[in-house]
Amino acid sequence: MVREVFAKTVLNRRKFRDPWFLDEYSVNPYGNCDFNCVYCYTHGSKYGVSTREPIAKINAPTLLGRELLKRCKRREYGFIALGSATEPWMHAESKYELTRKCLEVIARYKFPVHCLTKSTLILRDLDLLERINDVAILPEDLRHLEFGLTVTFSISTLEDDLAKIFEPNAPSPEKRLETLQRIRELGLSAGISYIPVLPFISDSDEQLEEMIKVARDFDANYVFVGALTLQGSRKLYYEILERYFPEVIPKMGGVMDENGKPRKEYELKLEKTAKNLCRLLGVKYMIV
Repeated sequence: MVREVFAKTVLNRRKFRDPWFLDEYSVNPYGNCDFNCVYCYTHGSKYGVSTREPIAKINAPTLLGRELLKRCKRREYGFIALGSATEPWMHAESKYELTRKCLEVIARYKFPVHCLTKSTLILRDLDLLERINDVAILPEDLRHLEFGLTVTFSISTLEDDLAKIFEPNAPSPEKRLETLQRIRELGLSAGISYIPVLPFISDSDEQLEEMIKVARDFDANYVFVGALTLQGSRKLYYEILERYFPEVIPKMGGVMDENGKPRKEYELKLEKTAKNLCRLLGVKYMIV
């Protein structure tokens, strides 16, 4: 079931550009998500009590057109993060095509886009991605970039059996990598967000090295590596640990505080390891 709603607004502007993802705006044509990833922060948070019932903002393309027209007239160009809070190419998109219609609007007003996804359905919209890449007007200080569009695929583990536990309705990691490779073959920019890696499950040095190697082998332009956050999803995540990985539970306090945030020393170690591996393996860490 998909709940249809009329949104009041769909384009959100950040106070400052995100240094990792480069976005100054965000657009989410849907709420919740039918991929139902266990670690998703929308579980039980202010974003929704459950990710099981997708919400389709059926007037999203119309709203976006009005809002981008205003920004366009003011020459307020900046990267739009498409899918900052939920999957823009979830299964419901096959029916509603809200993301595709939003891409059409974005192409019309020539805004650059950063697509964030786990989905193979993005291949349906390659024509629009290519068009946006060609016509996008970049902010003046980002005009040295060689792209007006980039796609980042989110992966928390390379192992299919683990992915089925933590990302039950999402395409397999292998399918995501194949989709990334197809996008790169067209000459478009694409990378991998290994966010979140899962403590004591997919975050060992050996696993991180394999992740960076895979990014290189699939010709990713860049990678991100980031820690797990359990604000909103702590209860469900621990239920899964208790069922499949009970031995991990006693260790979690060493990497995560009581509020579900990763401990700073763990984050710093993860980042240092990832940067070192990227340098050794010739992979770019972050977009810029």
